[in-house]
Amino acid sequence: MGKLVVLKFGEGSFEQGFAVTLQIGEEHERAATEITGRLPSFPEMPLYYSHWQSSYRQIGNRYRLHADQMQVTNVSMIQDCENTSHILRARFNTWLRAEEFRPLREKWLERLSSTEEVRVILQTENSQLQLLPWHLWDLLERYPKAEIALSSPSYDRIHKPRTLNKLVNILAIVGNSQGIDTQADLALLQQCANAEVSFLVEPQRKELTDHLWGKNWDILFFAGHSSSNKNGESGRIYLNKTDSLTIGELKYALRKAIENGLQLAIFNSCDGLGLARELADLQIPQMIVMREPVPDQVAKEFLKYFLEGFANGKSLYQAVRQARERLQGLEDRFPCATWLPMICQNPAQIPPTWDELRSRKTEDIPNLALSHKRRFTITLLSSLAITALVCGVRWLGLVESPEMQAFDQMMRSRPAEGLDSRLLVITIDDDDIATQRQNGESLMGISISEKSLNKLLTKLNQYQPRAIGLDIYRDFKATQPDLITRLQKTQNLIGVCKGSDVTENIPGFKPPPEIPTTNLGFSDFINDSDEVIRRHLLFMNPEPTSLCRARYAFSVELASLYLQPLGIERKITQGNLQLGKTIFPNLKSRTGGYQNIDANGGQILLNYRSSKEIAQQIKLTKFLSSNPIDPSVIKDKIVLIGVVAKGDSPDAWATPYGAALKKMPGVLVQAHMVSQILSAVQDGRPLLRVWSLWVEVVWIWGWSLVGGVLAWRRLSFPWLALAISITSSVLYIICFNLLISGAWVPFIPSALSLAATVALMSIYNSKTKVRVANRE
Repeated sequence: MGKLVVLKFGEGSFEQGFAVTLQIGEEHERAATEITGRLPSFPEMPLYYSHWQSSYRQIGNRYRLHADQMQVTNVSMIQDCENTSHILRARFNTWLRAEEFRPLREKWLERLSSTEEVRVILQTENSQLQLLPWHLWDLLERYPKAEIALSSPSYDRIHKPRTLNKLVNILAIVGNSQGIDTQADLALLQQCANAEVSFLVEPQRKELTDHLWGKNWDILFFAGHSSSNKNGESGRIYLNKTDSLTIGELKYALRKAIENGLQLAIFNSCDGLGLARELADLQIPQMIVMREPVPDQVAKEFLKYFLEGFANGKSLYQAVRQARERLQGLEDRFPCATWLPMICQNPAQIPPTWDELRSRKTEDIPNLALSHKRRFTITLLSSLAITALVCGVRWLGLVESPEMQAFDQMMRSRPAEGLDSRLLVITIDDDDIATQRQNGESLMGISISEKSLNKLLTKLNQYQPRAIGLDIYRDFKATQPDLITRLQKTQNLIGVCKGSDVTENIPGFKPPPEIPTTNLGFSDFINDSDEVIRRHLLFMNPEPTSLCRARYAFSVELASLYLQPLGIERKITQGNLQLGKTIFPNLKSRTGGYQNIDANGGQILLNYRSSKEIAQQIKLTKFLSSNPIDPSVIKDKIVLIGVVAKGDSPDAWATPYGAALKKMPGVLVQAHMVSQILSAVQDGRPLLRVWSLWVEVVWIWGWSLVGGVLAWRRLSFPWLALAISITSSVLYIICFNLLISGAWVPFIPSALSLAATVALMSIYNSKTKVRVANRE
């Protein structure tokens, strides 16, 4: 595949300079590189061209311009033309080596290889810029497979599908040929293989328009006399000895011919830039014209060499370059012959090859260019295959880790919900433990002494909390009579114990002996393979030998106690916990991103409350020393008591909000669990749920199809990468918003299916292009 280079000239003049934009990319794709620069002012440049033009036209080599001109052989005039051409070329390249233009030149050299086929399109409205000998640019001459074309900055694509002809249909117009030999042109056209040529010799205006309307032409050819006006804005062709026409006078017929598929117009006649400008306004795909009056011999030789290359498989641009350069053999008699042929290009169109101008039987060329139906079928099958592969990989648990990481990132990114006003957490940190020791209180290896605990419970009960949760293991008997009585008779006090697990070799912890068994809850957490807590164990059947016989979690006991005065009872419905009308559906072994987890007991996903702090917190020492306390801080609330110390008796856990140094104290994890239950029952806050397996498969497949659609666009790699990034971002935002609403949907598998389908289809498209190019 070749490269496409576009040089766009902005507003400017030779007196002020020009802003220039350079774009480089693959053929048939968006530009992958773009850089802007500037050409400085050079007011003398049009004068250099004018001097050359004047010396060139004075030679008078039997041009296809005016029938009464005669050939002049004047050695001094030829020498003068050559001298002015050398000066023009030197000044032109000096200008293009200006410092302001250097970044574009260096980017060109960096991005383009001299072995590549390169189409260069010069886009400008400035007619003087168009006239300059761009083919003599020293940079362009380094690339033997590069050719330049002119274009207007304004263009449009003809969207009507072109009807292919079995043979290349050529309308050959032979205009007024007085003084020139057009028979050679006709003979060359007749020799073209796989072509059907219709000749109009010195036609009348109506005859010409009827032919343009009447058939689907591929190539329009004109030989004879033509000219452009002084400013190059319009041109005129001479049909016969009496009639001449401008392009404007043929506008409707030419527009119809272009709509019907006209691809190329060749004006093998003089001074064709005016013709090209007017035809460009009609959005003709390609033209070949002569920039100046062309000697008859040069015109014939160019046509011969061009048809020889183009009809035998060379690209349009390569055929023009080869034919133009072969004219150098005539420059001893016709100086600057290689300057004359020029391509004018509609950038929205892709130049066809000779074979692409006609249709051939199916056995001649496989129809490898995908039709919409075939592309849809390929994309559909590819997306199904990719979806099956991704779901299979997911089923094996190979994407569980990245899915968990994405889940954690979304959890951390949710908007803040604020503190849960139903909770109060009394924390015991390292300073509280040190203060107790300084006061001579015996800690007995735990975080709170009997004296401080008794004082704490006494003070709390004065303010009538609805529930008190003691998240501290006390698997030994109390020694102080007051504390024993307090633990036994505080009906709203819930203690903790930890269940034994023989398979995991976890011994567990006994409950506090003084607290009634009806006021106990287990504190067991379930952490994933990466030690992060994402699940909430609500109830379980303890092992027969377990030291902790509590069936419900500490958080469930506290929430139930809080909800009892509201008439909300706890029960098990079809194996799921139910509080009032709210049911907490149990997780299964394969749920969302989880694959083959241990789903024993009543487990749900833990929907952490998104806030910096879960609830108001008061340090133990401050609470015990504060007097009085605002009753609203405690009355009818759940008070949790737990350790946040990092030194003695640490109790910290990895959560989606951080691991390692950012672990969350266990009492705060318990607060999140209690808050989740209360918020679901009282506030209707969504529990985290997942879609059914088949809905997830369809979701993943849908994003695989999106990837297929992106691959349809056949973008260059940078644009395709940008499109994938934007689409993946949209996918992430959708998944994130669904998570906020309570649905955990597959992000990583969907992104994988999208990217994999794009990659697979891009490889297929690339191979198909190669096969089409090679005509396999």
